[in-house]
Amino acid sequence: MIWTSMVNRCYNPNSKDFKNYGGRGIKMCDRWRYSFEAFLEDMGEPPPGMSIDRIDNDGDYEPSNCRWATRVEQNHNQRPKNR
Repeated sequence: MIWTSMVNRCYNPNSKDFKNYGGRGIKMCDRWRYSFEAFLEDMGEPPPGMSIDRIDNDGDYEPSNCRWATRVEQNHNQRPKNR
């Protein structure tokens, strides 16, 4: 579900979240975009209560820029609303 959501928000203009991701140039590395198995190999299963988080909010979904984070951690890692 996490992987599918990343693909949709980065590449599906009909996704409600596209404007905040793909619409502003955020993409997935090719390794992950074309292979759920590669994503799972790199990130592993999400720990309970955590979801994918980009360390640099202006960066792409790729192994060096992603981590598992709690909702509180993600809330502290948001870009300013006026951007």
